[in-house]
Amino acid sequence: MCSEVNQLHALFFPFMAHGHMIPLVDMAKLFASRGLKTTIVTTPLNVPLFSKTVQRTKNLGFEINIRTIEFSTVETGLPEGCENADLIISQAMGWDMLKKFFAATTFLQEPLERLLEEIHPDCLIADMFFPWTTDAAAKFGIPRLVFHGTSFFSLCVGQSLRLYEPHKKVSSDCEPFFMPNLPDDIKLTRNELPYPERHDDESDDFNKMYKKVKEGDSKSYGVVVNSFYELEPVYADHYRKAFGRKAWHVGPVSLCNRNIDDKAERGREASINENECLSWLETKKPDSVVYICFGSMVSFSASQLKEIAKGLEASGQQFIWVVKNTINSEEEEAWLPVRFEKRMEGKGLIIRGWAPQVLILDHEAIGGFVTHCGWNSTLEGITAGVPMATCPLSAEQFYNEKLVTQILKIGIRIGVQEQALLGGDSIKSKALEEAVSRLMEGEEAEEMRGKVKAFGKMARKAIEVGGSSYSDLDSLIEELSFCHQG
Repeated sequence: MCSEVNQLHALFFPFMAHGHMIPLVDMAKLFASRGLKTTIVTTPLNVPLFSKTVQRTKNLGFEINIRTIEFSTVETGLPEGCENADLIISQAMGWDMLKKFFAATTFLQEPLERLLEEIHPDCLIADMFFPWTTDAAAKFGIPRLVFHGTSFFSLCVGQSLRLYEPHKKVSSDCEPFFMPNLPDDIKLTRNELPYPERHDDESDDFNKMYKKVKEGDSKSYGVVVNSFYELEPVYADHYRKAFGRKAWHVGPVSLCNRNIDDKAERGREASINENECLSWLETKKPDSVVYICFGSMVSFSASQLKEIAKGLEASGQQFIWVVKNTINSEEEEAWLPVRFEKRMEGKGLIIRGWAPQVLILDHEAIGGFVTHCGWNSTLEGITAGVPMATCPLSAEQFYNEKLVTQILKIGIRIGVQEQALLGGDSIKSKALEEAVSRLMEGEEAEEMRGKVKAFGKMARKAIEVGGSSYSDLDSLIEELSFCHQG
């Protein structure tokens, strides 16, 4: 790599939520491993979430640093110390508080611009939810690259929806419509669309913010995507050609984590010792355990958790179930069927809190994954070669479900019909039982497992020297180097 490339400095600015921070921190580590100087910008209370992994990367001789900017919460009506969106969702504070959080992030513009003026990086890779960073970077002649945290397929669906508005041509929220100008026949309903697309209210603060997101996106230099070409080649090409967007696929970025500590400590500290978890899995046969996790943000009611427990028990499968809700001892009986854990002893493991997901998925005992279809989880499941039962709950997760079940054919729908980020009882025990049984047993399961394991091998090959993602990152570095020299 030439000396000019070694001097390139990339600034990474993740949105303050675990699902956004984890992949962008991984991407910063990936860029550092390729000889760039990288800096991650965040607020003070978010630093502990990834400071250890950054230090381990530094210890390997790579140039990676963290800089903080202050986040104003109290004057925007947020609780003091509320610097991460997951806190709002997990404590079920509601949409109004979430809107206040997004509004508060606009106050980060001034401190970020001071930082840009001080260190003048060669590019700014900023989350989609910071649309103002396009203009902030332009003030200093710095290209801004957008990070959406999703697939090419989802980007194409979203772009088609905004251009052609097929959802406005149906008479009800549950009437299906086809997405225009896509390589495949994709059918959706309004109930499955992200909040801003479904609630077409121009006076709504969240909708105003979302409109700015799209404007910032269209004016940006380009897009970096956590995906690999072999997974969705038709949609990678379609996004670039049909929509005229510069885009680079550099994933799966989770594969930059080579040692156990980095895999175990992505995001929050795990609520279970990884050795305890892996020891439990070691007692199981290959492909015999189903892993259930609905992401870092959803907050289920006690009745919904009980419904999930019933479905898991009825399926007869061995499982690891991650429950993110904070449940106190008085509520224990309210969300678990009577003597559930006693009956599941040795057959099921419940992790209350945060799980070392990549380590678990990578274990040969895991044969299926019940997922909310967040893109991080979906791609981690694919990379590990694990078929999925899909249970989308919010944002673009219904789009990802279409990719998994309809395009790639490596998953089974549980049958959730509408978005339910802030709770709800959308998952039925009978549907979960049937999907898990199909996922783990029979010819269909074997066929899906064979397909997804092939994709997992392609994912690992993509990030190696000469692979599609390695080469695309090369192209991006070369382009940034040219801008730097100019």
